[in-house]
Amino acid sequence: MSVQPAPREVRWERMFPDELEAAFAACPLVYLPYGLCEPHGPQNAVGLDALKAHAIACHAAMQHGGIVAPVDAWHIHGLGGYAAWSARRVGEVERAWLTCVPPWVHFKNVLYHIRAAELLGFHAAILLTGHYGPNWEDLNRLVELVQPHVAMRMYALPDFEANTPGFDNDGHSGGDHAGKVETSLLWALEPECVDISRLPAEPGDAPHFAMGRNARESNRLTGERMVADEVRWLAAKAAELLAAYDAARPAVQLRTYAQAEHLWDTVIRPALPSFRTMQDLWDDAPPPEDSVWYENWRVPKIS
Repeated sequence: MSVQPAPREVRWERMFPDELEAAFAACPLVYLPYGLCEPHGPQNAVGLDALKAHAIACHAAMQHGGIVAPVDAWHIHGLGGYAAWSARRVGEVERAWLTCVPPWVHFKNVLYHIRAAELLGFHAAILLTGHYGPNWEDLNRLVELVQPHVAMRMYALPDFEANTPGFDNDGHSGGDHAGKVETSLLWALEPECVDISRLPAEPGDAPHFAMGRNARESNRLTGERMVADEVRWLAAKAAELLAAYDAARPAVQLRTYAQAEHLWDTVIRPALPSFRTMQDLWDDAPPPEDSVWYENWRVPKIS
């Protein structure tokens, strides 16, 4: 059996129309990557979440097929439990360099991303977020709500779900925040975005911009192994979704903006109050009233 050459490009925005058509014909799968710019310790570029998700998707598409949509780096942060977490882990910084939006903005954008992919005729979509906290649980919920209305088969996950067995080969998920896992992954994927020399001399009790305490254990080679693990996992999930696609399903129900707005108003918006990112607190105490994180920790009630 002949081995097909790797495509020149898998990034949607960098492909020519004929390349997109050829890639679609070979594998009608789209990766929709998400992330956030936020502090990830002094050793990592602030775009770690988005850079990580996008690069992992690109590796998977280069090896196993598919097209990678432009990364969306405007994500949920700065309110509710995220604000409480930030007060404890980021600290009272003047500028946190967040690309944050509230949940109702992020998830409505995701709905329109799904609409665009469905309209193009993709058979499957993997929505991959590199940003943690409970947003990924709500992303799963959004997909559950939208799936009955589209023919495209979808799966949403945080990248750590695919990072099994994780850093220590212990059978547990490999997620952390700017610790050995995320730093190792970014080091392998985007080495120019990691500078280990910026690590503080001692961990101490200071937030260090939300750096994980085990960041000094980061290892680029282990990051490369984790990338390979995630690519294998995503390839298997992609094959499963493509096999589940049913061309005989009803015609596209999200063809127009009006249809997308109707789905938002009747199905998604009523469910928003139950989304975890719409809760004021998770397990943390609220930020102090004099904290820079206090003004948005109370989530507005969306009816």
